[in-house]
Amino acid sequence: MTEKTLSIIKPDGVSRGLIGDVISRFEKNDIRIIAMKMVHLSIEQARGFYAVHSKRPFFDSLTQFMSSGPVVAMILEGDNVIEKNRTLMGATNFKDAAEGTIRRDFATDIEKNIVHGSDAPETAAVEISFFFNELEVCNK
Repeated sequence: MTEKTLSIIKPDGVSRGLIGDVISRFEKNDIRIIAMKMVHLSIEQARGFYAVHSKRPFFDSLTQFMSSGPVVAMILEGDNVIEKNRTLMGATNFKDAAEGTIRRDFATDIEKNIVHGSDAPETAAVEISFFFNELEVCNK
């Protein structure tokens, strides 16, 4: 089933020059990028994006981190792309991530774990609309 999902290369991935490495993994796994942009979130925008976590103890540090530098937001498309992307990313805690995953290979911290990916179709729809409008999406 063809799906769309949001992927974000976080500030640590951008500052460490890992954009190409992350994109290469998508392309090698038959994942199409149908929209992409680099943005620098304000603290207010980061809080809005992660509002679902506002009561969690890590909310302040997460939103500070996500607004600390530019991120690359992408819409990924492909068969079962949500699950495929989450497998490629690896577990949130890079120490628990499988060998060969993005987080295992590049992350340095549970928060500075290089990438974000939507976890379900409903979440993907909301997250995609946070970053992109219809004119920015290259549908075939």
